[in-house]
Amino acid sequence: MKRGVPGTLVLVLSLAVLAALVLLPMWLVGSSSFKLPREIISRFPTFFPHSFTLQHYQKLLGTSAFPTYFLNSTLVAASSAFVTVLLATLAGYAFFRLEFRGRDFLYRLIMVAYAFPSIVILIPIYLMFAKVGLIDTDLALVIVNVTFALPFSIWMMRTFFASLPRELEEAAAIDGASRLATALYILVPLLRPGIAAIAIFAFVSSWTEYLFASVLIISDAKRTLPVGLSGIIGQYQIDWGLLLAGASLSILPVVVFFALVGRWFVAGLTEGAVK
Repeated sequence: MKRGVPGTLVLVLSLAVLAALVLLPMWLVGSSSFKLPREIISRFPTFFPHSFTLQHYQKLLGTSAFPTYFLNSTLVAASSAFVTVLLATLAGYAFFRLEFRGRDFLYRLIMVAYAFPSIVILIPIYLMFAKVGLIDTDLALVIVNVTFALPFSIWMMRTFFASLPRELEEAAAIDGASRLATALYILVPLLRPGIAAIAIFAFVSSWTEYLFASVLIISDAKRTLPVGLSGIIGQYQIDWGLLLAGASLSILPVVVFFALVGRWFVAGLTEGAVK
């Protein structure tokens, strides 16, 4: 169905407004990180830096614990994304392809996890982790991040598995392939868009998680970026240049990660798989 000129114009304007709402704040944060403090707090904000400086980045990387926070967040987010993708892929295949008693009940029970706000289970999780000695460890954050990302990821992977035609498995079975070989070498390669979506979702969720990271981590050396950056905000004054430089560097891993795997979002799941 062809759109008329008014419809196309409305669509273009809508996309332009949406892009501006997303990109403009990012530009202001990034450009302001190169401004001198007096220009940052000026009554009349500037779109481009009039006083270009790298002092905020030099201070951030040279005198603060930002590199440590950055490394901790990268380790926790990457581990959480890997474990989430692995478990969601296995669970998605089991819930859609395998027949076992209580399958539907177990699937609904996992999805019920989204009915509870994270703040409700904060204290029980803290007490449980304290008893097993996981407080102030990266493993505690990985477990929490995977726990909250897994229900949605399982639901998404089950949907992706449902999009794959059964003829693929039947053809592999006729050729003598086992169920495991069929899943690993035939189905999983076709699920790259779903795996990429889950990986990005789990990585971003872990990268931005603040509540549990601020409670389960005690020592400064193990803090993640959201908690570490919050320490820049003082009680009586804020180093805006330092904060803006930290925020600018914090979004780089997410942008790079999305650039690497985001192309699979638009790839066809089974394009050319069945003739």
